[in-house]
Amino acid sequence: MAQIDALFQQLIQHGGSDLHLSEGQSAKIRVHGGINPISEEILTHDVMERMMMEICEPRGWERFLSKGDLDFAYEMDDDNRFRCNYFKQNLGFACVFRIIPTKIATLEQLNIPSVVKRFGEMRSGLVLVTGPTGSGKSTTLAALIDYVNINHARHIITVEEPIEFVHRNKKSIITQREVPMQTPSFKDGLRAALREDADIVLVGEMRDLETISLALTAAETGLLVFGTLHTNNARKTVDRLVDVFPSDQQSQVRTMLSASLRGVLAQLLMKKADGKGRVAVNEILFATPAVGAIIREGATQKLTDVITGGAALGMQFMDQAIMKHLQAGTVSPMEAYMKAIDKSTFKKFLPDAVRKEMEG
Repeated sequence: MAQIDALFQQLIQHGGSDLHLSEGQSAKIRVHGGINPISEEILTHDVMERMMMEICEPRGWERFLSKGDLDFAYEMDDDNRFRCNYFKQNLGFACVFRIIPTKIATLEQLNIPSVVKRFGEMRSGLVLVTGPTGSGKSTTLAALIDYVNINHARHIITVEEPIEFVHRNKKSIITQREVPMQTPSFKDGLRAALREDADIVLVGEMRDLETISLALTAAETGLLVFGTLHTNNARKTVDRLVDVFPSDQQSQVRTMLSASLRGVLAQLLMKKADGKGRVAVNEILFATPAVGAIIREGATQKLTDVITGGAALGMQFMDQAIMKHLQAGTVSPMEAYMKAIDKSTFKKFLPDAVRKEMEG
């Protein structure tokens, strides 16, 4: 058993999601959004180096020492797998580990609206799953890919850094490639997928111009492309995609995006009012002729009206989803206020004392 496994076992026993280790500090875990220490022992350089090296391949360790960052996955046993991030900081070595469930949850188990399955039925275009770090994007995407895997015979290629959820072939063939182990970068993996008889490509991170450009091209040529971005809602997602490009190319990009975008699923995690876990809330945009026209015009501020008025088509505005949970008592008024886009709508639900303090 690796030395670090004892800390992973404490993480699991406490029901935590992340383990934080940093040279010069004590070990800490994240439970339901909060970070708490699990030991008073200060981690020295020697201890950190020994624990980190023990579960890392030699090639990965050399990359970490030279680059200062490394992402990979570690399987402690058949039931417990972790996403690992190594990095250097001002006091020395540090690392963060996130639990990856070995059993892929269904969309129903995640309480994701059933209309999201429509994305898995599509045959081409670009679908974006967005949200801040730690919002459950990877978990939702894994559930969506598993839905396709159960119901359709397709070739699905994933390009990830690292591979988080391991998919088994069901009706589909699933090929998973890890950056930089099996392919040098996201753009290289995406470019290669165009020659690998793929039906669906999942790009774990659309973080640079070339990757986004290739994703748009792949979607235009008939692939269904799933990608992720660190944006909080559909409007910001469209703006981010366009803004990555130089100004003289943005008009052309808007035209490409208006034709290839099939939808956006934005996700946030909110603390439950009873303190027992978190709940996902989603904004859902499906492409329509009106959405295409808005993107071509660059008038993304109009997307909010399309989404709020598109309930009959399965669309949902983020604040509408938050309001449902607030009215059901799932989340507290303060949590709803903090996560809402239009905070004025939720301010009236706050306790009088809190409102007066904000106004005062």
